[in-house]
Amino acid sequence: MNILKMAKRSLLALSALAAMLLTGLAHAENSVVAITGLRNGNVEQVRIDFRRELTALPKAFMTRNPSRLALDFAGLGSAMGMGRVAIAQALVDSALVAQSDERSRVVIYLRQSASHRLEITGKSLLVTLSPLGDASSAQVNGPGAVAAAAPTAGQSAAQASASAGASESQAPPPLGDIQFKRGSDGAGRIVVALPNKLVTADIRQLGTNLVVDFGNVSLPERLRKKFDVTDFATPVQTITANQLGARVRMLVMPQGAWEHIAYQTDTELVLEIKPQSADPKNAAQKDIFTGEKLSLNFQSIDVRQVLQVIADFTNFNVVTSDSVAGTVTLRVQNVPWDQILDIIMRSKGLAMRKNGNVLWVAPKEEIAAKEKLEFESQITNEKIEPLRTQSFQLNYAKAVDVAPQLMAAAGGSASTPGSAGARILSERGSVIAEPRTNQLFVTDIASKLDQVAQLIAKVDVSVRQVLIEARVVEANNDFGKTLGAKLGALDMRANKGGGDGGYQIAGENRVAFGTNYANALGSAGASTTMDATSNFVNLPAGGLGGFNASTFAFTLFSAASNRLLALELSALESDGKGRVVSSPRVIAYDKTKALIEQGTEVPYQMATSSGATAVSFRKAVLKLEVTPQITPDGNVSLELDVSKDSVGTITAAGPSINTKHIKTQVLVENGGTVVIGGIYTEDDQTTDTKVPFFGDLPGIGFLFRNKTKSLKKTETLVFITPKLVNELASTR
Repeated sequence: MNILKMAKRSLLALSALAAMLLTGLAHAENSVVAITGLRNGNVEQVRIDFRRELTALPKAFMTRNPSRLALDFAGLGSAMGMGRVAIAQALVDSALVAQSDERSRVVIYLRQSASHRLEITGKSLLVTLSPLGDASSAQVNGPGAVAAAAPTAGQSAAQASASAGASESQAPPPLGDIQFKRGSDGAGRIVVALPNKLVTADIRQLGTNLVVDFGNVSLPERLRKKFDVTDFATPVQTITANQLGARVRMLVMPQGAWEHIAYQTDTELVLEIKPQSADPKNAAQKDIFTGEKLSLNFQSIDVRQVLQVIADFTNFNVVTSDSVAGTVTLRVQNVPWDQILDIIMRSKGLAMRKNGNVLWVAPKEEIAAKEKLEFESQITNEKIEPLRTQSFQLNYAKAVDVAPQLMAAAGGSASTPGSAGARILSERGSVIAEPRTNQLFVTDIASKLDQVAQLIAKVDVSVRQVLIEARVVEANNDFGKTLGAKLGALDMRANKGGGDGGYQIAGENRVAFGTNYANALGSAGASTTMDATSNFVNLPAGGLGGFNASTFAFTLFSAASNRLLALELSALESDGKGRVVSSPRVIAYDKTKALIEQGTEVPYQMATSSGATAVSFRKAVLKLEVTPQITPDGNVSLELDVSKDSVGTITAAGPSINTKHIKTQVLVENGGTVVIGGIYTEDDQTTDTKVPFFGDLPGIGFLFRNKTKSLKKTETLVFITPKLVNELASTR
């Protein structure tokens, strides 16, 4: 009995195994047997023949540059080998069949970008091709897709056709919404909400506009209008949507130089139109994605398969985590492959890490967890790894200055291991600075010692030097003029004698001359001089520049009446010009402050807290304080503090200090000279002192007037000239 049961079980097992083998053989029997190029009127076709009838359309995707159409047949083999078939048509150049363990791929090499349509006819697959923009052809799984319903397993062609006709009799689903947004780079983003994943769009450029056709959808009344988006300051001006039979057409009207990209994820189509940069260098710098551009069109395709397609196109090795799952509906046109990958990553919550030419793709949480474990493992290894001590000889930098930077960035100590704020060394690391030999002795693990060596190699370098020359130029121009007169009369009838002096004019009228009142009166033979009561006009000219005014006097008198009239004229004019040039100069290290000054310390009395007085000093010096910084392009940035002080007038409290001070920051080219500041003053004064009425009389008014005019001009300019010091010359 047991033998019968065992035999029965063996027969059942053999039957199951035979059925599996037969199924596998039947499945493996179907393969690609021939590829032929056809031409039907103006339409080009490629026919792919198989051993058995196909049960489903293949997965198809197209690339733009280079233009290729790839068809993936799951579970099919190839009876043609790996050869390339020449077709030589206007659009099609050739075709290639590639086979792996799980699938076969037919790659159709196109001469230009084209749309395609797939159709199963018996044991053949017809691929109809037409140039982009030709409305006579549609594209399966692509823009404006139109395809015959493919029979599924267990369904006849008639049933498939009937189901297709039934679906066409239903009302087309409506579009959800049309939104417009402005991107950070000034691009216009048009987001269209599709009713389901099966709806695709055909996007083409028509003249200067973009035309987007949605097949087998309807347009709600609220969207049948013209959207004016000019105020968003993007290339897009208007968006118009209309219903055309069983499809919806959206017309986008941009202006200026622009370019566009489009991609579809599930039920959302994004059309981005951005301005084209006039400078290709700037455009390349602003463009984040630099990969070769692709055009893909998939409906509910597995994420793993999309990643494999990108890997085949880019020749990258893609390692996908087991937890990566799900499907995606993707439709992109002329988009860089790295941007397509970024779209997939964002939509599915994935992350990517690149190591050489290998891309590791996994969920963000998984990558974060693994990186956290690696970081914790690294910290653990640092705590148990043996310590080493290594010495570092410094040539330019000071060891006592570098040591604190290795140990503590804030609050740490260079001599205390594990101090707070450690920057380079680990918690167990320590450093000793030896100033006599200018060496560092560092104790830490091997990896940290390598980091210290890299840091010292960058820090211990020769610092460039800058020669800074300042010129403080002070120029002044003084001009002054003064005019005055003294007029008086004297009655000497009570005095005897003195009537014979001077020069006779007519009769007893005489005139006497002199350099001043005293000389003129003495020449007139007067025994006395005029006093203040005899001067009814006393407006003499004042002194200028430390000199008294020049005077000239004459006296008119009558010897008979013994009376006289005296007049003294005084005048002085001065004109002075001066220039003082001070030129301090100093050499400084890059990013190091330098100071040079020369002058006098002026003493003054200062009260102390006890009430006594003490002598203090204040500087009156010419000072140049500067901190240079050499920029990467060879210019010099200067932080300047220039002052020019001098001792002024003497007061009861002590001498005053005349100051000229400027503090600024400026960028100057190497060897160039720039004026960093200046002060210009002009003092113009005119003083007119006169006797009322008489001073305004024409002709003789100057006898009753004193006029003084002064003009003072001063100008101070500060020039700066930085020069980079030749390293070779500085080391000699």
